[in-house]
Amino acid sequence: WSDVITLTVSERHPVLTVSPSWLSPGASVTLNCEVEHPSAGWSFYWYKLIKQEINRLYKYELLPGSISGTAQDSYIIHGQTHTAGYVCRAGRGDPEYHTDPSQPKFVWSADVNSAASLTVSPNSVQHFIYDSVSLNCSGNSSQWRVMIFTQDGYLRELRECGNRGIMTESTCNIDLHWFLRYQDAVSWCESESGLFSNGINITVPSTDVILVSPVHPVNEGDSVALGCKLRRGNFNSTVAFYKNGKLIQNDDREKLNIPAVSKSDEGFYKCDYSGHESPESWMSVKGSRSSLSVSLITGLVSGISLILLLSLLLCCWHKKSKGDFFIYFFFFISCLTLPWLPWYGQLLCLFVILTHLILLLLSSP
Repeated sequence: WSDVITLTVSERHPVLTVSPSWLSPGASVTLNCEVEHPSAGWSFYWYKLIKQEINRLYKYELLPGSISGTAQDSYIIHGQTHTAGYVCRAGRGDPEYHTDPSQPKFVWSADVNSAASLTVSPNSVQHFIYDSVSLNCSGNSSQWRVMIFTQDGYLRELRECGNRGIMTESTCNIDLHWFLRYQDAVSWCESESGLFSNGINITVPSTDVILVSPVHPVNEGDSVALGCKLRRGNFNSTVAFYKNGKLIQNDDREKLNIPAVSKSDEGFYKCDYSGHESPESWMSVKGSRSSLSVSLITGLVSGISLILLLSLLLCCWHKKSKGDFFIYFFFFISCLTLPWLPWYGQLLCLFVILTHLILLLLSSP
């Protein structure tokens, strides 16, 4: 008989994908874990990255419902509102052996919050290759680290500011010449207590023209100026600005001014000068707190008014002539469907009908 040997079957680490990469309000995040040789019998484990101070790496925390693994190779996260990192691994067999963890994948939130936020100076998504930028962390912490994620095809790097720039207290100063290899990056702050800030895009194209556009989402009602910038020299002819590929301004102005931003202004913008185009950058627009409050109050008042109005119309149907009912019903529908009538006009219209109905019913024998 020969000696007994132990055969170890090793599976390469799985590939994790996340969708979407950038969070939007109310959206769910879907994680997918792909093994090299998919077959029945795999269990999948899902983890959230938690920052630790001992070796400045991450530790893994199992997500709810995946302690014993899941049979599905996907996992949905509801209510994710802030920047976060995730990892998966897979296992099978009895006793179960596990793959190595996947490479971390991140989802980023563009919204700035008071607990942890990141700003960039100059405030622009696009920068020239030999520019310098300052990334500043602020919030409920006295110690921060700035993380920078870059990707070029299959090549990915996740580094701290100290590897690519100079970290001074809560500010990271970076010379962008090392972006020659990548052109695009996402950066965010992490506090010593594990808070993650919003993420920001940094684009360093190899073009002679860039678009100067805000890094953070713009509030509805704010004024915004998008600019066209040359690597060298001055503008001496017309500058064109495009939104979603459509020409919206073509004259000698170097800026596109939007005095009061609305949701319809959201989109991809670029500029062109003498045949040299900048890359496109996305400008995001979010509703202001005041407009959200007005919408909420308007909806509540409208809902109560509709219930009262319908109740009074039913009373009118029983107590008065059918002709009165149809007249008031016609005006009721008109209030709600006239396209040129603003929300406050609709409320006023409903109030007038409601008042007339009450007086009519009170005067009835």
